[in-house]
Amino acid sequence: MKISHLPYPDTRRDTTVVVDYHGTRVADPYRWLEDDNSAETAAWVEAENAVTRDYLDRLPARQAIYDRLTALYDYPKEGAPERHGDYYYYFLNDGLQNQSALWRKRSLTAQGELFLDPNTLSADGTTALVDVSFSDDGRWCAYAAAEAGSDWVRIHVVDTATGQLTQDVIEWVKFSGATWAPDSEGFYYSAYDAPKANVYSSKNECQKVYYHRLGTAQADDILIYGDPEHPLRYFSGWESDDGRWLFVLASEGTSGSEVLFRPADKEEPFRTLLAGFANDYAPVECRDDKLYVVTNDSAANYRLARIDLLEPRGLETVIAEHPDDLLEAVAPGGGYLWVKYLRNAQNKIYKYDYEGNRQADVPLPAIGSVPSFGCKDREQEIFFSLNTFTAPPTVYRYDIPTGRTTCYHTPQVAYDAAQYTTEQLFFESSDGEHVPMFVSHRRGLRLDGSNPCYLYGYGGFQINITPAFKPEHILFMEQGGVVVNVNLRGGSEYGERWHKAGMLDRKQQVFDDFIAAAEFLITEKYTSREKLAIAGGSNGGLLVGACEVQRPDLFAVCLPAVGVMDMLRYHLFTIGWGWATEYGTSDDAAQFRTLYAYSPLHNIREGVCYPATLVTTGDHDDRVVPAHSFKFAATLQYAQACDAPVLIRIERNAGHGAGKPLSKRIAESADSYAFLFYNTGTTYGQSAPEN
Repeated sequence: MKISHLPYPDTRRDTTVVVDYHGTRVADPYRWLEDDNSAETAAWVEAENAVTRDYLDRLPARQAIYDRLTALYDYPKEGAPERHGDYYYYFLNDGLQNQSALWRKRSLTAQGELFLDPNTLSADGTTALVDVSFSDDGRWCAYAAAEAGSDWVRIHVVDTATGQLTQDVIEWVKFSGATWAPDSEGFYYSAYDAPKANVYSSKNECQKVYYHRLGTAQADDILIYGDPEHPLRYFSGWESDDGRWLFVLASEGTSGSEVLFRPADKEEPFRTLLAGFANDYAPVECRDDKLYVVTNDSAANYRLARIDLLEPRGLETVIAEHPDDLLEAVAPGGGYLWVKYLRNAQNKIYKYDYEGNRQADVPLPAIGSVPSFGCKDREQEIFFSLNTFTAPPTVYRYDIPTGRTTCYHTPQVAYDAAQYTTEQLFFESSDGEHVPMFVSHRRGLRLDGSNPCYLYGYGGFQINITPAFKPEHILFMEQGGVVVNVNLRGGSEYGERWHKAGMLDRKQQVFDDFIAAAEFLITEKYTSREKLAIAGGSNGGLLVGACEVQRPDLFAVCLPAVGVMDMLRYHLFTIGWGWATEYGTSDDAAQFRTLYAYSPLHNIREGVCYPATLVTTGDHDDRVVPAHSFKFAATLQYAQACDAPVLIRIERNAGHGAGKPLSKRIAESADSYAFLFYNTGTTYGQSAPEN
C-alpha cells in the first residue's frame, strides 16, 4: 500500500505583502516565516516536523538504513598529525563519537593521550571545534567553539603544559579563529559588535581585527583595523613570522581581495599593498621582506607571485600560470614550497624552491584529493590525507630529505572497498562545453537504466568538487545505486574561466549543466527519470531548487539542503550581502531580472506536478537562514498538483551543517535515503543485477 503523508499544515498566506522591484510587483505571502522568533513560526515548524516525522517513520526501510549507516560510520577516524612543541597533535574519533577529539603523543610510536574533547562541552554533542591553532612555541592552544551549528564562535585558550583553560575568552567572533603572533604572547582575531537582537538572522556589519594579549580581558584588546566606511567587508589580520610586518586581508565577498600592510613596530596607518577587489590574493608566507601570494591577477589558472615590502613596485611571478591545471594552493614547509595543482578535479603536488624552480614531484599513492600539504619551516616531514570516493581518508607521511612517502594510518571499515569503482566521464552541456563528472558504483553493475542514481552538485563560489568519502554513498552503492558528483561551472576546477562562466548573469549556465548531466545519465542508461534523485546543500540547495522548478519532469526525488531559495532577499540576512559578488542583488534593476528569472521561490507554478521533495534545514542556521527553506517548502506545498510528497525536515539545535554531531548526521541521512529509496521505487536490501 502506498504511504501517504498527513495533510500539510494550513500555512497562512498574507496576500497583502507585495514588493515593487523596479516596476515588477512581486508577492511574498510567506514573509512572516522570516521571523524565526515568533510564536506563529514556531508553531508552523512544529506542525511541519510532525507531518514529516510521521511520513518518514512509516517508510519500511528507514530503521534498516539507519542501522547500516551506523555500522558504516563505526570505525576509528584518525586525522593527519601536526607537530607543535613537544607533541604530535591529531584528531581522533573512536567510531560513533558526536565530535572528533584532539589527541596528542610525544612520538609517532607513543601511546596517545586525550588533550581536548568537544563532546564534553555540551550534553547533546552540538558544540563543535571549528578552529584550533597553536602558538609557535607550542605552549598555548586557542580553539574556537561553535554552539548548535552557528557561525558565531567563542575562542578559549588551553595551557598545553597543564591542560587547563586560561581565563582568556573571546566572544562575537565569526569567520575567524586565532592567529598567533610570533612571540606566542597573544593572537589576532576578527569580530563583530554584539548583535542588538536576532542573533541568528540579523545582518552582520563592520567586522574588525583585534589583538588579544594573553591574560587580559577582551574589553582591553587592541583594535588593529576597522573600516566603518565599508561595513560590508571582511577582514583578517596576521603578523609575519619574523615579527617585522603586520598585514590585513580585506574582501567584499567570497572572491576578490585586497592586502594592506604596515611595520609591526610602528603605530602608523595601514598602506595598500595589493589594491582592488577584482583579483584574489591568497597569502602564503612573508619571507625576507617579501610577501608571497597565490593570485589570479593576470592568470586565470592562478600563479605564485611575490612583492617586495621595502620597495613595493608590483608583483613578480615566482611560478607562472599553468596553461591547463589550476594552481589550487601553495604551502611552505622544510625550507621549500609545496605546490598543489588540480588537474581534471584531481590533485598533483610538486616541490619548488623560493625562486620558482621545480625540485621534485610528490607521488601520490592513488588518484584522489589532498586537503592540505605543508609543515613548519623547521620540520622535515609532512603528514597528509588522501581522499577518494570509495574509501575513507588514508594518512601518509612524506619525508622531505628522501622524498619517500609511507602509509601512516589506514582506516579499517565494515565493507570491501575493492568492490566499488569510480570513473571520470565528460558530457556536453547546453552550450557545447564538455563538463566532467565522477561516477561511482559497484563493479560489474548492469547499466540498463534501472539503477537508482544520486546526482550531487554545487556550482558556485569557486568551490571544487573533488574526491571525498561518505559512508552514505557506500550504503547507496550496496543497493545498486550510482553516485555522481558533477563539476559544474561556478566552481574553479578549470580556473577563473570556469568560475565566471557560472556567476552573476551567467548563473543559469550552472543549472543548464546540471540538467545536461541528468539527461546524459539517462541517455547512457546509468539511471532513468523514475530513479533519479538530485541533491545539494547551500548554494547546491539553490541548484536543486532551481532545477526542480525548471525541469520537474526530469527527476523523481529532490533533496535541497539549507538552500538559498529567495534570491530577491538573501542579502538582507546575516552575511548574505557577502554573496553579492557571486549572485548580484535585487537592488540593481538588471541583476533583479536575472535573479527573478531563476529564483526557486519565485518560479514555482500552481498546477504543476513536482518531484517528491524533502527540504532540510536547521533552526540555528545563521549563514543561509532557515526562512529560505521555510518559504520554499510552504510555496511548493501550496502549488503541488500531484500526490508526490513535499516535506520539510527542520533540525533542532543545528546550523548550516559544519560541526553537526554524528548522531544527527546519521539520523538525517537515514531519513533522506529512506525517502529516496521509497520514492524511486527501490527496495532496500534487494541485490542489484550485475553483468
